Amino acid sequence: MPTWLILLLCAILAVGLFVLGMSLTLMIKGHNIDSEISTNKNMQKLGIKCAVHETREADGGAGCSDGQGVAGCSGNCGACDIEHISKNS
Repeated sequence: MPTWLILLLCAILAVGLFVLGMSLTLMIKGHNIDSEISTNKNMQKLGIKCAVHETREADGGAGCSDGQGVAGCSGNCGACDIEHISKNS
């Protein structure tokens, strides 16, 4: 059997196992994995913040969750677009 075929089959198997694992997680838990920092309670308990929020704190600017400062920055770090903000400044 050629090496490229073995590699292709291994890649297909790996993707299949990933899809199966995500499907089982969805079926068992009943919801998708919450990977958004602003809505994941466990990440908030650990003090994990989005990169934009950490950058603003380091620069002394307004944070993502304080409701002040940048328009469109309302606690959801996905709404904190650093490129949009720097263009308006």
